[in-house]
Amino acid sequence: MGERKIDHMLQIKTGGLREWRKETDKYNRYEATPYQALESLIQHYKLKPTDHVVDFGSGRGRVSFFLHNHFNVPITGVEMNDLTFEESQINKATYRQKNKHLTAPIKFEFGLAEQYEIKPEDNVFYFFNPFSVKIFKQVIHNILRSVDEHKRPVDIIFYYPLPEFKKFLKKETPFKLINKIQGYKPHKKYGKFLIFRLK
Repeated sequence: MGERKIDHMLQIKTGGLREWRKETDKYNRYEATPYQALESLIQHYKLKPTDHVVDFGSGRGRVSFFLHNHFNVPITGVEMNDLTFEESQINKATYRQKNKHLTAPIKFEFGLAEQYEIKPEDNVFYFFNPFSVKIFKQVIHNILRSVDEHKRPVDIIFYYPLPEFKKFLKKETPFKLINKIQGYKPHKKYGKFLIFRLK
């Protein structure tokens, strides 16, 4: 099924790109994870009713709505672009109108990923190359600090895994790579998901 058809089915609009108005090497442009990749993800990775997902750099909400629609689990999207955040709120309103039967909460928070307060129940974290490796390290350290305070298994779902991010997770954190899932062939060697787990 095409991108627009799935958007229409979910009653959202998530296509297109958005560059930053000012050049930045910290945060990357808005680009949604391809639905073809997400379809592959949910065939090989299942969320449980007890999972709480945080989607860092959630953009217009594609991943958040897609996972919520398939698994009916609580989702929090974190987005720092004001225009893109507003679009996620519009999408949420139309999505909720069509999907009243899904009872799990879905919300979006406006702000920087590195300033998001990790909740004790947050245990699945999604990234699609949203920012620099320096910010990524800060976010991972926030997750690890939360796990120290509230022991629990934690998963990281990483799409489009650039070498420096993989190296950091493998060499400098206790996370272990548990799965590789082919996602989207046009993205070539980066068109895959890496699932890391902290037990």
